[in-house]
Amino acid sequence: MPLIANRAVATPESLFNRELSILGFQRRVLAQAADESTPLLERLRFLCIVSSNLDEFFEIRVAGVREQVKLGATAPINGIAPQALYRQISQEVHGIVAEQYRLLNDEILPSLAKEGIVFIRRSLWNEAQQAWIKHYFLTEVMPVLTPVGLDPAHPFPRLLNKSLNFAVELEGRDAFGRNSNAAIVQAPRALPRVIRLPSELTGVDNGFVFLSSILHAHVGELFTGMNVLGCYQFRVTRNSDLFVDEEEVKDLRITLQGELQQRNFGNAVRLEVADNSTPHISDFLLQQFDLDREELYRVPGIVNLVRLMQVPDWVDRPDLKFQPFHPVVPKGLDKRDDIFATIRRGDLLLHHPFQSFVPVIDMLRAAADDPQVVAIRMTVYRTGTDSELMEQLLKAARKGKEVNVVVELMARFDEEANINWASRLEEAGAHVVYGVFGYKTHAKMLLIVRREDDGKGQQILQRYVHLGTGNYHPRTTRFYTDFGLLTANEEIGADVHEIFKQLTGLGHAQSLRHLWQAPFSLQPSVVAAIDAEAETARAGRKGKIIAKMNALLEPQTIQALYEASQAGVEVDLFIRGACALKPGIPGLSENIRVRSIVGRFLEHSRIFYFYADGEEKVYLSSADWMDRNFFRRIEIAFPILDAKLKRRVIKEGLRPYVSDNCQSWELEGDTGQYKKRSPRGTRHSAQDLLMQEFGATG
Repeated sequence: MPLIANRAVATPESLFNRELSILGFQRRVLAQAADESTPLLERLRFLCIVSSNLDEFFEIRVAGVREQVKLGATAPINGIAPQALYRQISQEVHGIVAEQYRLLNDEILPSLAKEGIVFIRRSLWNEAQQAWIKHYFLTEVMPVLTPVGLDPAHPFPRLLNKSLNFAVELEGRDAFGRNSNAAIVQAPRALPRVIRLPSELTGVDNGFVFLSSILHAHVGELFTGMNVLGCYQFRVTRNSDLFVDEEEVKDLRITLQGELQQRNFGNAVRLEVADNSTPHISDFLLQQFDLDREELYRVPGIVNLVRLMQVPDWVDRPDLKFQPFHPVVPKGLDKRDDIFATIRRGDLLLHHPFQSFVPVIDMLRAAADDPQVVAIRMTVYRTGTDSELMEQLLKAARKGKEVNVVVELMARFDEEANINWASRLEEAGAHVVYGVFGYKTHAKMLLIVRREDDGKGQQILQRYVHLGTGNYHPRTTRFYTDFGLLTANEEIGADVHEIFKQLTGLGHAQSLRHLWQAPFSLQPSVVAAIDAEAETARAGRKGKIIAKMNALLEPQTIQALYEASQAGVEVDLFIRGACALKPGIPGLSENIRVRSIVGRFLEHSRIFYFYADGEEKVYLSSADWMDRNFFRRIEIAFPILDAKLKRRVIKEGLRPYVSDNCQSWELEGDTGQYKKRSPRGTRHSAQDLLMQEFGATG
């Protein structure tokens, strides 16, 4: 859908670059690992999160920029020429990686060792440890390894994206008289990258060795009779974006299944090698992957920090982790009452992770078992490989209920799980569709239709709806902040029904009563609400906007915010990740303030607040203010109509963040850098306050 006609768009000069802004967010996450007030094992976890985020950044964002550079494109990307942007990305990522390994080697690992959590270096293994490790290698590792000697009959192998590999330098002749001086060993993904040693061998409860160390020590066992001159671990990251040609697709699921098989072998975009690698080996690998020297990352340690993410879960040390956290079940839903009757009595608001996601599961479980329920419709974006919600949909379909599921097959890195769920649902008798090709279905909607008595002896069909800002993924609801609404409001139910009609059938989009929907009304409605605040301010009355989301990038919306600021509207923005808007610039955005909250939980909820001459309109949404969400996705924003629940959203979702001085970072409009707020006097942490308020800790 096109932008609003005749609407000004923010110029590149008035916007920050998206890619560099994303890297700024990684710096803020890394600061959590550097913060000594963060529990030690959580510091390690944050370090791993940065690595995981950087992996995806290279697989998608850097891959796209690199393609532009290779094609010789000159058109700016978010205001910067591709070649210049690529250099800036490389420089910034090299700095982030250097700081990661400094923190790991100089602070986190030594501190863990003092707590009896030891990663034992190969040079420090005693005889007993060496014997145990050799036996482990011979029985658990060596049988699944396939070393590949490099010679004319064995060219350089195709290596999986992000797999752990070893380049081995050799001398001598093998059984066939060959004298190849190099080999590649790929560690199968089934092998753990971190191995726990028996406590009687280490003297501590938590003694570990890295798989890379075990392979280094015993790689000679793979090349009998030859002399190993060197063994160097490395890892290649590849372009993992999927391309599906709309004109060529006959069946999206079959096409995607074919594409997924190739994802692990896309063009290389980054090479990580251990810092003991010789220049000769590094240059050889760069040549094999067609990479330049600036795409090489030499690291003083293991090349895949993501695999350390499991360690905090393995180690039973509550004193080195965040205080135990238990989501609470809201009053009214904590008993075995009829959940449909409870929702009929009034709308219910769930605030995750402080409140449990269980009521949503309970509602779907009740729907699957209830003979009065005749139909269930649901969107699925990310739900995981093991989902109670999906199991209940399967049960409902097997019981003969009309089950319609809109499965988004293009949910990045969840494609395979969603394809599997789609197949299982179809086998159970559910109707499965994949939304609208070219538009990802990102809206979070669940609609249940139940036959009920209207109290006058007549049977009616009553709709029950769940709308959310986050995915139907029970695990992430424990770590992501999100809101969900349970309602039997007839007009909202009719709006949701209309959207499902669009997704499963054909026809023109109809006007909705309450919901804003992308790609039709969401962006124009957001801009109109911003403009309304500006008009109010120009008339001398109060104008106020508070918006909380993951990213703010869409130029027309940013221009509307600039104009609102110039009209005197006070604008508070809480943008967790990428933000293109430049706040606090005189004459442009002096009334706009941008903050990013980075803490224990991933800030994921989208909240749009408009003062509206005292009416205080509040919308919750699945969408960020980005081009893709507004114009290339099916998204919704839904109003909180109940006055009491509206006050709750403001009280819980906005006010604590305004006063946060512990985990809040403020964006400087002139530099693009974030400055962390320092507590002066009383400390205010929004996430801690909410956990205390809901009584979810202890």
